Amino acid sequence: MWDTKTMSQTGMRVLAIDTALANCAAAVLDDGVETACFEACGEEIGRGHAEKLMDMIGEVMAESSTTFSELDRVAVTIGPGSFTGLRVGLAVARGFGLVLGKPVVGVTTLAAIARSAVPGDDGGPVLVALTGKADEVYCQLYHASGTAADEAGVRTIADLAANLPKDIRLAGSASEKIAMELGLPESAILSRSTFPGIRDVAELGISADPSRSSPSPLYLRPPDATPQTKGRIERQ
Repeated sequence: MWDTKTMSQTGMRVLAIDTALANCAAAVLDDGVETACFEACGEEIGRGHAEKLMDMIGEVMAESSTTFSELDRVAVTIGPGSFTGLRVGLAVARGFGLVLGKPVVGVTTLAAIARSAVPGDDGGPVLVALTGKADEVYCQLYHASGTAADEAGVRTIADLAANLPKDIRLAGSASEKIAMELGLPESAILSRSTFPGIRDVAELGISADPSRSSPSPLYLRPPDATPQTKGRIERQ
């Protein structure tokens, strides 16, 4: 089952940030009994996270009546996602952590999508998969209980077709494509989410172990860009 933290009287207050994919979002979550609150702001923008993020953070901090000194930690999505978006969120989260002297924890987009999609029943495993380049998907397999069954990686549809169990269920933006290629029924698709919910990011951020959840980017494949050489003076 998902690792759920028993709420204390005071709880833990976390600032959650997501800029990994098309969405830009921020939230403040406090899981305490007496201090419980949740304020979120998000917009599916595709690009331009840097221009939106700080305003969103300011909004959720104000709406939750939270000062930065009252935060216990910062949670940020670390990928898979766009290189530019990830850098924005990670830079802001690390900056807050450094200034405030508070821990910063990384949450993968796959884990956050799995948190809302995996039903926690006795059914088959769930593959959380995001659309990648050409025939590739960024994916991770989860047990029906919600625990990860393997490491996140890049796979081709053909590879998945040869290795996935027959009772597999799907979540994420690549779900429909995989289901069509593998001849799976519509019922096998649990979610078509193209980005994680910010509350799921915040909840995973509260339960994360800072010593094992580094705010480092999860790059599953190298960037497509190559260094420019035209017009460069070669050093001897």
